[in-house]
Amino acid sequence: MDPPKPSSNPTPPPQNPRSPPPNTRDFLTHLETYLAKRDGVDKLLKISRYAAKIILASSLLPSAHPLHPRLKNFESSVGLSRKAFRLGKFVQDLNALRNKNSCFDSKQELVLSLVAYGGEGVYYFVEQFVWLAKSGLIDNTHLQKLQKISAWAELVGYFGSVALKVGDLRRIDEEEACLRSSVEVLRLRGEGGGEEEERKIGKLREKRVMKRLSVVQDLADGLMALVDVRDGKGRFSGPTLMSSAGLLSAVISTHKNWVSC
Repeated sequence: MDPPKPSSNPTPPPQNPRSPPPNTRDFLTHLETYLAKRDGVDKLLKISRYAAKIILASSLLPSAHPLHPRLKNFESSVGLSRKAFRLGKFVQDLNALRNKNSCFDSKQELVLSLVAYGGEGVYYFVEQFVWLAKSGLIDNTHLQKLQKISAWAELVGYFGSVALKVGDLRRIDEEEACLRSSVEVLRLRGEGGGEEEERKIGKLREKRVMKRLSVVQDLADGLMALVDVRDGKGRFSGPTLMSSAGLLSAVISTHKNWVSC
C-alpha cells in the first residue's frame, strides 16, 4: 500500500484556541459572538448622551434657549436607544461564568466572579424589560420597581468587578517582580540582559494600564449606580458630577474597545 502523499494545498493557519471552528461552537458562544458586534456603537451613543447631559447640567446652554428642549429630547432618546443595544447581552455574563467554571484560583475568586458576572447579568436581563416598558410595548406599572432592581444588580456587579480587577493588578505586580528578579540574576551571572523578560515586563505594564483604566471605569459607573439606588439623593448626586462620571466611563470603554479591535 502506497504511503499517503502530502497535500498540495498549503497548511492552514492554526486556529485560535479561544475561537473554535464555527461548526463546533455551541449556541450560546455563537450568540455571544453575534451580539458583541454592537458594543462599538453603544459606546459612541454613551459618549453622545453624557456629553449632552454635561451641556444641560452646565450654564453653556440656558434653559430658555430653543435648543435646550431639543438637546434634552436627544439625550432621552439616546438613553432609550442604548437600552435596545443591551438586548440579550446577559448571555455574555452567562458564558463568562461557564468558561471560568474550572479556572478559579480560590473560593474568594469564585464568589467574586459570581457577584460580578451574576450582578451584571441580572442588570442586563432586567434592563430588557425596562426598555420594553419605556418604549410602550408593555405596561409600565412596575417600571419603578424594575429600575430599582436593575440599579441594585448593577451596583453589586461593579463591586465584584472592582474586587476582581484589584486582585488581577496584585498578580500583575507579583509577576513583574518575579521577572525583574530573573533579569537581575541573569545580569549578575553575565548571561545576557534578559531581553525576553524585558519584553514580558513591557507587556505587563500595558496590561496594568488597561486594568487600572477598567477599575476607574467601574468606579465611575458604580457611583452612578449608587445614585440610582438612592433615587438621585445624596451628597455625590449632582447632575454635573454624574454626567462627568458617565462621560469618563464612556471615553475609557471606547478606548478599550478601540485598542482591542
